[in-house]
Amino acid sequence: MSEPPGAAVSLAEAPIPAGTPPKELSAQRVQPLRRPGRWIVTAVVLVLVAQILHGLVTNPFYQWDRFRYWFLRPTVLDGLLVTLEVTALSAVLGLLGGILLALGRLSGSPVLRAVSWTYTWLFRSVPLIVVLIFLYNFSALYKTLSLGVPFGPAFVTFDESKLATDMAIAVIGLSLNEAAYAAEVVRGGILSVDQGQHEAAAALGLPKGYQFRRIVLPQAFRSITPNYVNQLIGLIKSTSLVFYVSLLDLFGSVQSMGSTYPGDIVPLLVVATVWYLILTSAVSVVQFYVERYFARGATRTLPPTPLRRALTGLADLRARLRREAAV
Repeated sequence: MSEPPGAAVSLAEAPIPAGTPPKELSAQRVQPLRRPGRWIVTAVVLVLVAQILHGLVTNPFYQWDRFRYWFLRPTVLDGLLVTLEVTALSAVLGLLGGILLALGRLSGSPVLRAVSWTYTWLFRSVPLIVVLIFLYNFSALYKTLSLGVPFGPAFVTFDESKLATDMAIAVIGLSLNEAAYAAEVVRGGILSVDQGQHEAAAALGLPKGYQFRRIVLPQAFRSITPNYVNQLIGLIKSTSLVFYVSLLDLFGSVQSMGSTYPGDIVPLLVVATVWYLILTSAVSVVQFYVERYFARGATRTLPPTPLRRALTGLADLRARLRREAAV
C-alpha cells in the first residue's frame, strides 16, 4: 500500500515485502519527517529574541536601577489602585449598559430599537477623550440637574458641581463609551445562539425572562467572553485618558513624576508599561478559565490548563529528543 502524500512519518527500513508478519511490521522503526525549514526559522527567531533581550538588559538608556526604585513606590501604587478601581466600575457598568442596549436593539419596540441604535452610533463615533472633556466641562452647560415633569415643575434638584467628582466623571465617561461597544458584543453573542434553542424553550412554555437567563445567555457567553475581554483590555489602556480630567491613575502618576524628575522619564514609562502588561496578562488568565467554564457541555473534553499544557509540551520535547538520540 502506497503512503499518502504529506504523511508525517516514514519507515527507516527498505520497502516491506508483501506477506510480512504483523509482529515484524510492529517492530519497524518509524521516524518523523525531517523539517529543516522549521528548524531554520526557529533558530532565526531565537537569535532575534536573544538580541532584543540583550539590548533591553545592557542598554543604559533604560536605567534599570531607577526602574527598580520606582516600580513599587507609593505614588505609582496609588495610581495603580485608581486604575483598577476605574476599570472595575466601568467594566461592570459598561457591561450592564451593553446588555440593556443589546436587548433594546433586539426588542420588538421600534422606539427602543431606534434609541439603542442611536446611542450605539453616537458613542462609537465620538472619541473617548472628547466624551471625557465634555463631561468635565458639563457644569458650564448645566449648573443644576433636576427630576420632575418635562417642561414643568422640578421635584428634586442636584448641584452638578458637587456630584461630578473626578472619579465620577472618569467612571461615567468610560462606562458610557464602553456600553456602546459592549452592546454590539452582547448582541452578536445572543444572535449566535441557535434558533432551535429559542424554539425548544418556547415549546416547553418557559417564560421569556427564564429563557434568556438560563438558556440563551449561558450559551451566548461562549461567544461574548473572548470579544468582551478584548474590550476590557482596551478599557484598561483607555484609563490612561482620565489623566486629562485631573484624575491621577497609573499613567497620570507616572506622567506627574516624569515632570518632577525629567531624568527618569524613560524608566517611569517602562514602569507603567510593565504594570499594564501585568494587568492585561491577569485578565487573559481569567478569560481562559471563564471560557473553560462556559465550554462545559459544548465540547467533549475541556481544554487543558496552561500548567497542564506546559507539562505536556515538556514531556513531548523530551520524547522527541530521545527519538533523535536513538537515531
